[in-house]
Amino acid sequence: MKLSILMPVYNEEERIADALKQALAVEYPCEIELVVVDDGSRDGTGEILGRADDARLRVITHQRNAGKGAAIRTAVAKAEGEYMVILDADLEYDPQDIPTLLAPVLDGRATVVYGNRTFGSHSAYSFWYVMGNKGVTMAANVLFNSYIGDLETCFKLMPVALYRSLDVRSRGFGMEAEVTGKLLRRRIRPYEVPISYRARGREEGKKITWRDGVEAIWILGRERARRRPGNGPAS
Repeated sequence: MKLSILMPVYNEEERIADALKQALAVEYPCEIELVVVDDGSRDGTGEILGRADDARLRVITHQRNAGKGAAIRTAVAKAEGEYMVILDADLEYDPQDIPTLLAPVLDGRATVVYGNRTFGSHSAYSFWYVMGNKGVTMAANVLFNSYIGDLETCFKLMPVALYRSLDVRSRGFGMEAEVTGKLLRRRIRPYEVPISYRARGREEGKKITWRDGVEAIWILGRERARRRPGNGPAS
């Protein structure tokens, strides 16, 4: 099996070298590729990526900034692996946890695996951010009669073909709700494993707000109301 690690980046000259180093230093239990999409960076990110030398690294460049959602769509379209996971360059998520995500897939226990920050080690959580995540996650569980612990996690490992079939259109933080809503609408229940998490503060560039939570719940409601693929009305 080959895993595609997808990394959207924009103006990350201070972090990108370390992000590449850490992502490529992990001892993975399978073949991997690291697909980096430079989303029109205006700082030195492109130059740093141009100097990177690793056969597992592929760099794709947007001439203009199109947003994280567009960068991920480009990365997914270019991915050559059977499975994929998204890793942000800010390293809030530890690439050393990716083998933990892979384990249930490799031993046949799961097809989709979520990294759950609730049970792992973490730092610098905002109370309101945690409550917002819990609220959105609870909304998903109520709407779809499911029981997941961390909807907003970035670490969602799944087959590339499955992700492509979801046709994700959200551009920002709503992507996490859209992916989860579409999986649950198909009655695909993610398998969860504990991961670590180092949260950034607003002074470091954290941009999520209460409006993103409201949008996420709206997206979940929209997905719940849609017909299931190949079935009648959602029930």
